[in-house]
Amino acid sequence: MDRYSCIIIEDEPLALERTKSFVIKVPFLNLCGTFDNALDGLSYLKANKVDLLFLDINMDELSGIELLESSKIESQVIITTAYQEYAIKGYELNVTDYLLKPFTFDRFLKAVNKAQENSNQNLPNVPLDFIFVKTENRLEKIDLSDILFIEGMRDYRRIHMINKKIMTLQNFSELEQIIPSNLVCRVHKSYMVGINKIESIERMRIKIANQIIPISETYKELFFKMINNRI
Repeated sequence: MDRYSCIIIEDEPLALERTKSFVIKVPFLNLCGTFDNALDGLSYLKANKVDLLFLDINMDELSGIELLESSKIESQVIITTAYQEYAIKGYELNVTDYLLKPFTFDRFLKAVNKAQENSNQNLPNVPLDFIFVKTENRLEKIDLSDILFIEGMRDYRRIHMINKKIMTLQNFSELEQIIPSNLVCRVHKSYMVGINKIESIERMRIKIANQIIPISETYKELFFKMINNRI
Protein backbone atom coordinates (compact mmCIF):
# COMPACT_ATOMS: atom_id res chain seq x y z
CA MET A 1 0.00 0.00 0.00
CA ASP A 2 1.37 3.44 -0.96
CA ARG A 3 1.68 5.83 1.96
CA TYR A 4 1.44 9.60 1.66
CA SER A 5 4.21 11.57 3.29
CA CYS A 6 3.06 14.62 5.21
CA ILE A 7 4.22 17.34 7.55
CA ILE A 8 2.41 19.69 9.93
CA ILE A 9 3.24 23.40 10.26
CA GLU A 10 1.40 24.69 13.32
CA ASP A 11 2.50 27.11 16.06
CA GLU A 12 -0.17 26.22 18.64
CA PRO A 13 1.03 23.21 20.70
CA LEU A 14 -2.46 21.86 21.46
CA ALA A 15 -3.60 22.20 17.85
CA LEU A 16 -0.39 20.56 16.68
CA GLU A 17 -0.89 17.57 18.96
CA ARG A 18 -4.52 17.22 17.86
CA THR A 19 -3.66 17.23 14.16
CA LYS A 20 -0.77 14.84 14.83
CA SER A 21 -3.08 12.42 16.65
CA PHE A 22 -5.48 12.48 13.67
CA VAL A 23 -2.65 11.80 11.21
CA ILE A 24 -1.48 8.80 13.22
CA LYS A 25 -4.96 7.26 13.00
CA VAL A 26 -4.88 7.17 9.18
CA PRO A 27 -2.95 4.10 7.93
CA PHE A 28 -1.93 5.58 4.58
CA LEU A 29 -0.40 8.76 6.05
CA ASN A 30 3.27 8.86 7.03
CA LEU A 31 4.11 11.82 9.29
CA CYS A 32 7.64 12.98 8.40
CA GLY A 33 7.86 15.99 10.68
CA THR A 34 6.16 18.76 12.65
CA PHE A 35 7.19 22.42 12.73
CA ASP A 36 6.07 25.28 14.96
CA ASN A 37 6.95 27.97 12.42
CA ALA A 38 6.65 28.41 8.68
CA LEU A 39 10.35 29.13 8.04
CA ASP A 40 11.52 25.78 9.41
CA GLY A 41 8.73 24.02 7.56
CA LEU A 42 9.70 25.76 4.32
CA SER A 43 13.33 24.72 4.75
CA TYR A 44 12.20 21.11 5.10
CA LEU A 45 9.98 21.35 2.01
CA LYS A 46 12.87 22.69 -0.08
CA ALA A 47 15.02 19.71 0.88
CA ASN A 48 12.40 16.95 0.89
CA LYS A 49 9.52 15.81 -1.29
CA VAL A 50 6.26 15.77 0.70
CA ASP A 51 2.86 14.67 -0.60
CA LEU A 52 0.67 16.58 1.85
CA LEU A 53 1.09 19.67 4.01
CA PHE A 54 -1.16 20.58 6.95
CA LEU A 55 -0.68 24.32 7.26
CA ASP A 56 -1.78 26.83 9.92
CA ILE A 57 -2.29 30.43 8.78
CA ASN A 58 -1.69 32.78 11.73
CA MET A 59 1.99 32.38 12.63
CA ASP A 60 4.77 34.78 13.58
CA GLU A 61 7.41 35.91 11.07
CA LEU A 62 5.79 34.17 8.08
CA SER A 63 2.09 33.28 7.88
CA GLY A 64 0.71 30.28 6.07
CA ILE A 65 -0.77 32.49 3.35
CA GLU A 66 2.57 34.31 2.90
CA LEU A 67 4.34 30.96 2.64
CA LEU A 68 2.00 29.85 -0.15
CA GLU A 69 2.24 33.20 -1.96
CA SER A 70 6.02 33.46 -1.80
CA SER A 71 7.09 29.88 -2.44
CA LYS A 72 6.37 27.20 -5.00
CA ILE A 73 4.84 24.39 -2.94
CA GLU A 74 4.57 21.10 -4.85
CA SER A 75 2.70 19.36 -2.03
CA GLN A 76 -1.07 19.32 -1.69
CA VAL A 77 -2.06 21.73 1.09
CA ILE A 78 -4.78 21.38 3.70
CA ILE A 79 -5.17 24.61 5.65
CA THR A 80 -5.97 24.34 9.37
CA THR A 81 -7.10 27.58 10.99
CA ALA A 82 -9.54 29.15 13.41
CA TYR A 83 -10.25 32.02 10.99
CA GLN A 84 -12.94 31.48 8.38
CA GLU A 85 -12.21 34.75 6.55
CA TYR A 86 -9.14 33.22 4.91
CA ALA A 87 -11.12 30.52 3.12
CA ILE A 88 -11.52 32.36 -0.19
CA LYS A 89 -7.85 33.34 -0.23
CA GLY A 90 -6.89 29.74 0.49
CA TYR A 91 -8.85 28.39 -2.44
CA GLU A 92 -7.42 31.10 -4.70
CA LEU A 93 -4.06 29.57 -3.85
CA ASN A 94 -5.38 26.17 -4.94
CA VAL A 95 -5.37 24.44 -1.56
CA THR A 96 -6.90 20.97 -1.39
CA ASP A 97 -9.15 21.71 1.58
CA TYR A 98 -9.76 24.18 4.40
CA LEU A 99 -10.30 22.86 7.93
CA LEU A 100 -11.82 25.28 10.40
CA LYS A 101 -10.69 24.69 14.00
CA PRO A 102 -11.82 22.90 16.01
CA PHE A 103 -12.42 20.22 13.36
CA THR A 104 -13.52 16.64 14.01
CA PHE A 105 -11.73 13.49 12.88
CA ASP A 106 -14.56 12.83 10.41
CA ARG A 107 -13.99 16.22 8.76
CA PHE A 108 -10.22 15.66 8.81
CA LEU A 109 -10.67 12.27 7.14
CA LYS A 110 -12.80 13.78 4.37
CA ALA A 111 -10.03 16.27 3.62
CA VAL A 112 -7.38 13.55 3.58
CA ASN A 113 -9.50 11.33 1.34
CA LYS A 114 -9.89 14.26 -1.04
CA ALA A 115 -6.12 14.63 -1.18
CA GLN A 116 -5.75 10.90 -1.82
CA GLU A 117 -8.29 11.05 -4.65
CA ASN A 118 -6.42 13.97 -6.21
CA SER A 119 -3.20 11.97 -6.09
CA ASN A 120 -4.86 8.91 -7.62
CA GLN A 121 -6.18 11.03 -10.50
CA ASN A 122 -2.61 11.97 -11.35
CA LEU A 123 -1.58 8.31 -11.57
CA PRO A 124 -2.91 6.92 -14.88
CA ASN A 125 -4.13 3.32 -15.01
CA VAL A 126 -3.52 2.65 -11.33
CA PRO A 127 -6.05 -0.02 -10.30
CA LEU A 128 -7.88 0.65 -7.05
CA ASP A 129 -8.50 -2.67 -5.34
CA PHE A 130 -9.12 -1.63 -1.73
CA ILE A 131 -10.41 1.24 0.37
CA PHE A 132 -10.47 2.21 4.04
CA VAL A 133 -13.76 2.86 5.79
CA LYS A 134 -14.38 4.23 9.24
CA THR A 135 -16.02 1.77 11.61
CA GLU A 136 -16.33 2.42 15.34
CA ASN A 137 -13.03 4.06 16.36
CA ARG A 138 -10.82 2.63 13.64
CA LEU A 139 -10.24 2.58 9.90
CA GLU A 140 -10.66 -0.86 8.36
CA LYS A 141 -9.25 -2.00 5.06
CA ILE A 142 -11.78 -3.47 2.64
CA ASP A 143 -10.85 -5.40 -0.49
CA LEU A 144 -13.28 -4.26 -3.18
CA SER A 145 -13.38 -7.73 -4.72
CA ASP A 146 -14.83 -9.09 -1.45
CA ILE A 147 -17.87 -6.79 -1.40
CA LEU A 148 -21.18 -8.57 -2.04
CA PHE A 149 -23.42 -5.55 -1.50
CA ILE A 150 -23.80 -2.48 0.70
CA GLU A 151 -27.08 -1.95 2.51
CA GLY A 152 -28.45 1.29 3.94
CA MET A 153 -29.72 1.02 7.51
CA ARG A 154 -30.93 4.44 8.72
CA ASP A 155 -27.80 6.27 9.87
CA TYR A 156 -25.49 3.35 9.01
CA ARG A 157 -24.32 1.46 5.94
CA ARG A 158 -23.73 -2.28 6.33
CA ILE A 159 -21.04 -3.62 4.01
CA HIS A 160 -21.65 -7.30 3.30
CA MET A 161 -18.48 -9.13 2.30
CA ILE A 162 -17.60 -12.73 1.59
CA ASN A 163 -16.38 -13.46 5.11
CA LYS A 164 -17.67 -10.61 7.29
CA LYS A 165 -19.95 -7.59 7.66
CA ILE A 166 -18.92 -4.06 8.63
CA MET A 167 -21.04 -1.14 9.82
CA THR A 168 -20.00 2.41 8.90
CA LEU A 169 -21.44 5.90 9.29
CA GLN A 170 -20.04 6.92 5.90
CA ASN A 171 -23.00 7.67 3.64
CA PHE A 172 -23.63 6.36 0.13
CA SER A 173 -22.39 9.57 -1.50
CA GLU A 174 -19.06 9.28 0.28
CA LEU A 175 -18.75 5.60 -0.62
CA GLU A 176 -19.58 6.30 -4.27
CA GLN A 177 -16.78 8.86 -4.37
CA ILE A 178 -14.11 6.37 -3.28
CA ILE A 179 -15.38 3.13 -4.90
CA PRO A 180 -15.17 2.73 -8.71
CA SER A 181 -18.70 2.24 -10.05
CA ASN A 182 -17.53 -0.49 -12.45
CA LEU A 183 -16.74 -2.59 -9.36
CA VAL A 184 -19.50 -1.67 -6.91
CA CYS A 185 -22.52 0.09 -8.39
CA ARG A 186 -25.47 1.97 -6.88
CA VAL A 187 -28.77 0.34 -7.86
CA HIS A 188 -31.19 1.74 -5.27
CA LYS A 189 -31.32 4.51 -2.66
CA SER A 190 -30.54 1.80 -0.09
CA TYR A 191 -28.19 -0.51 -2.01
CA MET A 192 -24.91 -0.77 -3.84
CA VAL A 193 -23.92 -4.13 -5.37
CA GLY A 194 -20.64 -5.83 -6.26
CA ILE A 195 -20.90 -6.28 -10.04
CA ASN A 196 -18.82 -9.46 -10.11
CA LYS A 197 -20.92 -10.99 -7.31
CA ILE A 198 -24.26 -10.79 -9.18
CA GLU A 199 -25.73 -14.26 -9.69
CA SER A 200 -28.77 -13.26 -11.72
CA ILE A 201 -31.00 -10.31 -12.70
CA GLU A 202 -34.73 -10.82 -13.18
CA ARG A 203 -37.64 -8.36 -13.23
CA MET A 204 -35.70 -5.45 -11.75
CA ARG A 205 -34.28 -7.60 -9.01
CA ILE A 206 -30.72 -8.73 -8.42
CA LYS A 207 -29.74 -11.95 -6.68
CA ILE A 208 -26.49 -11.97 -4.71
CA ALA A 209 -25.67 -14.65 -2.11
CA ASN A 210 -29.35 -15.58 -1.66
CA GLN A 211 -30.26 -11.91 -1.14
CA ILE A 212 -32.77 -10.24 -3.46
CA ILE A 213 -31.93 -6.57 -4.10
CA PRO A 214 -34.31 -4.20 -5.95
CA ILE A 215 -33.27 -1.96 -8.84
CA SER A 216 -34.93 1.45 -8.66
CA GLU A 217 -35.97 3.63 -11.59
CA THR A 218 -33.43 6.26 -10.55
CA TYR A 219 -30.44 3.97 -11.05
CA LYS A 220 -31.84 1.56 -13.65
CA GLU A 221 -30.45 3.17 -16.80
CA LEU A 222 -26.88 3.54 -15.55
CA PHE A 223 -26.85 0.04 -14.05
CA PHE A 224 -28.08 -1.74 -17.17
CA LYS A 225 -25.73 0.29 -19.34
CA MET A 226 -22.86 -1.00 -17.25
CA ILE A 227 -24.15 -4.57 -17.43
CA ASN A 228 -24.67 -4.39 -21.21
CA ASN A 229 -21.05 -3.30 -21.62
CA ARG A 230 -20.05 -6.66 -20.14
CA ILE A 231 -22.22 -8.82 -22.41
